[in-house]
Amino acid sequence: MATIDLNCDMGESFGAYTIGDDRALMDIVTTANIACGFHAGDPSVMRDTILLAKARGVAVGAHPSFMDLYGFGRRRISGERPEDIEAQLIYQISAIQGMASALGWPVTHVKTHGSLGNMAAEDAALAKVCVDAIRAVDSRLVFITLPFSETMKAAEAAGLQVACEVYADRRYTDNGMLAPRQMEGAVIHDPRESVDQVLSMLCDKTMPTIGGKRLPVDPATVCIHGDTPGAATTARALRTQLTNAGIAIAPFHTPERLHEEKSL
Repeated sequence: MATIDLNCDMGESFGAYTIGDDRALMDIVTTANIACGFHAGDPSVMRDTILLAKARGVAVGAHPSFMDLYGFGRRRISGERPEDIEAQLIYQISAIQGMASALGWPVTHVKTHGSLGNMAAEDAALAKVCVDAIRAVDSRLVFITLPFSETMKAAEAAGLQVACEVYADRRYTDNGMLAPRQMEGAVIHDPRESVDQVLSMLCDKTMPTIGGKRLPVDPATVCIHGDTPGAATTARALRTQLTNAGIAIAPFHTPERLHEEKSL
């Protein structure tokens, strides 16, 4: 039986502002990527999100970004010194690790957010910065990243564990990258089409592209967007249909397994 993890970006509320229905989504997903304060989130939100995940047995990870609270981490930032970006990532990962450790639910992974993740996927130098930051904090953390990306290449070259991530609601270009949102047909709106794409990647190990190719892929996790209207309803329908198709839903890495690795 095929097994897949469902991950979602969470903890993106800030102060008086609420973004996403984390409580509802936490009952559906198996992994939560939690904002670390640079694009969203604050200490209280981080704490509450980790506790919510712990109560439901959901694995948690760091979701660091460029220092871009104003732009929600979605602005393309250039001109920063690599060592400064690395310091920002170390700061964010360490912050969520400290909070999670204090709450007794350790961080299992890292997934870069927004423009940082998109740019690093195509920029080998930036990808190496991300990998170096993760290794500097804890080399046992898993790096969630896209197939065919520079981040995956850099992580594998550095010996980091990698979790290959795919999307249910986005189409892919012929080189395996996410199709730009402005491209016609880039976003999948039909839930049945989303499930068909995920089943192709899980069961056939092939990624269908807009150009008609079928690229080899071996996904460990499927991303569910949590900050769109009706996200919980869509995510629940996806999980139900995957289960009905004989796909087991489980986290790719658990806090218990992390404890075992640290004791070796």
